Order: sequence, then structure tokens, then C-alpha cells
Amino acid sequence: MKILRVTANGLPLFKEDLDICFYTQQRVSENDKCSLYNLVDNHYLHTTNAFIGINASGKTSVLKVIDLALNIVKNEPINHVESKTILGGAKQATICVYFYDKRKYVCCLETVITAKKTKADDYMYSILSERLWEKPIASIKSKKYLTDFTGVEPVASRDSSEAYLSDDVSFIIAHNKKENDTVEIFSLMSYTNVNVLPFTEDISLEVIAFLDPTIEKLCFEKLDGKTFIHLKFRNEDEIVLNNARDLEQYLSSGTIKGIITFSMVKEVLQSGGYLLVDEIENHFNKEIVTTIIRFFMDSRLNKNGGTLIFTTHYSELLDEYDRNDGIHIVRNRNGITVENLSSILKRNDIKKSDAYQSGFLQRTTPMYESYVKLKRNLFDSIH
Repeated sequence: MKILRVTANGLPLFKEDLDICFYTQQRVSENDKCSLYNLVDNHYLHTTNAFIGINASGKTSVLKVIDLALNIVKNEPINHVESKTILGGAKQATICVYFYDKRKYVCCLETVITAKKTKADDYMYSILSERLWEKPIASIKSKKYLTDFTGVEPVASRDSSEAYLSDDVSFIIAHNKKENDTVEIFSLMSYTNVNVLPFTEDISLEVIAFLDPTIEKLCFEKLDGKTFIHLKFRNEDEIVLNNARDLEQYLSSGTIKGIITFSMVKEVLQSGGYLLVDEIENHFNKEIVTTIIRFFMDSRLNKNGGTLIFTTHYSELLDEYDRNDGIHIVRNRNGITVENLSSILKRNDIKKSDAYQSGFLQRTTPMYESYVKLKRNLFDSIH
């Protein structure tokens, strides 16, 4: 299963309907094809999708919507998904996920969700209604109509026959079981500021050397039901630990997060799944971040169409993109908005970081008035 598009409305934090496309919006040249995933015929997907904005612009909120949408089509109970909090107290939030399945059909799953407050003063969510549309991709004459279901009748609707289903699980489960289809989701959202290894499997020496060349050995040994960690630095004695948390005393947060990240990158590239990363530059230098992006953009390495979806403050990362339509600008103007860069910046040959930093893209740089006030406050404090 490949996700083509996610739309959402009725979400409390968003100023307008959210609409995110993961397929190419601009024309695909021969040179572009090496950094994209060829879905079928002339339809291509972005393997790296960047969401950039200043602090408090809503980037994490956007990532939560995408994560929730992916988990809905994966049949995860909504109330078990951490990103469900993005629904808030919504009376009626509608999430549409457009995807391409194993039958070479384009499908649209519309899920309408409502919130109900509990005695514990939090929310429980349930599905009010669902509909599913589908059409063979061979019937689509141009990319413009790839996710257009105008005039198409739904092939299925949620009804009483789904009574055996939990009211927070999508009825797409029947489709997925019948077609033996699913979506693989890997998320680093909970590791943005937490750096403890969540696994006890040996780590590639190549990964370790890339992150910290002073490490000669890092492996796990299971003995009598216990796990021991063997760590050795160059020209030093080996250290044996029995708790992964103790690694924080010896390894930098960047090295630990790097090990977690590259382990997930490998799995996503193998499975053709999705990797969600919030603040991809957190604990990493530019070289590490650009390496991750380039791995996903390399069609020879990323043969299965693994997809990286990340947020960032780091405008220079945008210059890794030859195209504008894999970049999304997130802004908060009395409510979160998301706009594809290709709809703002028509030319691909303009340096994207310059356009972002210059303020050409309105509200993508801190307000000058705020800067002046902050400077004055610091001056008064110091003097």
C-alpha cells in the first residue's frame, strides 16, 4: 500500500482544511526520476517529504495528523494511537486517506470521527461513519485526476454489519485482509528528545563508525535471561553494561539517536514503509541529516519506495531538493496552515533556503518587531 494524499477537516488547531499530496505535482523530468519512486506508468511519489516552519508554527501537529491517518488505514484503534490528541474535542473531524493498493487501484477512505469527554477529563474517540471509493489506476487519464473521485459512487459504507468491530477501528480492515495489504509505519516522534536504545540487537559497525569513529565495538549479549552491552572505544578497555540507559554516560545523544534512526531507516528502505521524524536536525549535524535524506532520494538504494516524512527548522535542508513539490510550508496565522512550496514558488531553480530565510515566503522567519523587542529586553537586562 502506498499513501497518495491525506486530507482533514474539523480539526481544532487548523485554520483551514489540510491537504497533503505525496505524489508529484510538477512535471517530472528525466533527471528527477532518480530521486522519486515510480508508482506506475507516469505516476511518481516523493520519497522525502519536508515540513518546515518557525517555532510554534504547527509542524508537529501536522505530523500527528499524518501519523493518525496512516494508523487508521493500518487498522490501529484510534484510542491506542498517541497522535490521537490532535483531534482534541472535535465534534466531527473528517480524515480522508487516498492510497494505491496491490490490485493497482486508487482508493479513498473517508473516516468521520467524534470526541466524547470522559470522567477523567480526557477524550475517547469513535468513528461516526466511513466510506470507501476505488477505481483502477489504468482508468486515470492524467495525474490531475489521480485522487479525483467526483461522480464515483462509494463501493462500501460502514453500517451495522461492522458491529463486531470496535467503534474506533476502521472498517478498511476487511479490505486489507482480503487483499493482504497493509502500510508499515516507523515513527521517531517519541524520540525527539529521548535517547534510549529501544532494542537489544547488534548494530552495524558501519553505522557506528559513521556516527562516532572512536567506537570499536558495540554489541549485545544475552546470558541467563539477561542482556549485557559490550562497548569499547579505541585504545581503551572494554566496558560491560547491563542497562541500555547507562549508555547515555558514554555515548552522545546524537550517537544514540543516530543508532535508533539508522536502524529504522534500514527497515523502512527494506519494507517500503513510512518513517516519521519530528525535528530531524535535533542532536544531528547537517552531514548526518543530509545523508538520511539522500538515502531516501536514491532510487537505486530505495527500490521499494520507502518514504521519509520529517519536520525541520533548518532551511538549508531544502537545498537538497531539486523540486519544490516535496516541500511543505507550515505557518500559524490564527490557526495552522500548510502549503506546498510548488504553489508559492513556481521556479525550481531558485535557491530554496534563500527564499525561505529572506521572508519572501510570508511568516517563515521570526517577526522583525519581535526581534527588536527581544533585543531591547536583553539590553535592559544586561545594562
